[in-house]
Amino acid sequence: MQLDQHTICPVMGEWLNQQNSQLLDFSNQNADLVKLDLQSTPIFNEYVFGYLNLKKKKYGYGGYLENRMIYQRSTHFQQGESRCMHLGIDVWCEAFHALHAPLDAKVHSFANNNNFGDYGPTIILEHQINTQKLYTLYGHLSLRSLKNIEVGDTIKKGDKFSELGPYPENGDWPPHLHFQLITDMKDYKGDFPGVCAPSELEYYKSTCLDPNRFIIKE
Repeated sequence: MQLDQHTICPVMGEWLNQQNSQLLDFSNQNADLVKLDLQSTPIFNEYVFGYLNLKKKKYGYGGYLENRMIYQRSTHFQQGESRCMHLGIDVWCEAFHALHAPLDAKVHSFANNNNFGDYGPTIILEHQINTQKLYTLYGHLSLRSLKNIEVGDTIKKGDKFSELGPYPENGDWPPHLHFQLITDMKDYKGDFPGVCAPSELEYYKSTCLDPNRFIIKE
């Protein structure tokens, strides 16, 4: 499914670029993570935002199909084969940052996935692209983002519809957005795997498209 970036409103309200953002590495190649107590959200938060402040950037971003070690912080990702392959893009910035609908949409579903390390408050939007449907998932929101919305509500492209949440209400993570493009929701409502096991990656790559063009200026 191809979308011209000119037809998309940036989810963060502005495009990420070299001037305002910094690529963040949360893979096993980042030696800093080995020394970090990832189970302590305040320590993890200080690491993320200390690095962004050092680089003088408003946003940190990255992670699509990244093999990540940070999910070792939560047993939520360690049941059966360890899930470590990230299926969306993360945008790290201050809590309560407004999020905007990238395309005309209706609310598909929403939920508070409140396990430690999970999405926390989550909204999924449904978009009609010609004859196809596309779904966008927004995880780690504020609790108040789930107030006053109903399944089936319509949202115009560019409208603010939610905001990033602080920890611990956002699934207990440093404030960030998990943004994911999905072509087939199966039977999921208010939730969808955002991380998969390595053996599942080929399947999920066909269902979870590259989301970067909704966030980063090409």
